[in-house]
Amino acid sequence: MEIIEKIEAIVKKAESDPDILKKLKEDPAKAIEELSGIDIPEDKINEVIAGVKAKLAIDSAGDKVEGLGEKLEDAAKGAIDGIKKLL
Repeated sequence: MEIIEKIEAIVKKAESDPDILKKLKEDPAKAIEELSGIDIPEDKINEVIAGVKAKLAIDSAGDKVEGLGEKLEDAAKGAIDGIKKLL
């Protein structure tokens, strides 16, 4: 399994389980090795840690942007309704 595939699998598990996410924050190397089921070589573990953190950050930011978009849409609809009442 390639590093990218390992990262994707770990992120998927972390996003669905708050306990795993907590473990990743507390001791990422140990959590990643437990989740992957293999002893990741020292020269690769930092790549995997960085990849997992980056992917989790991107997914989190995407969720926040998506939620913001919905709020902006609701606000725009409210403003339009208010203007229609004035006219």
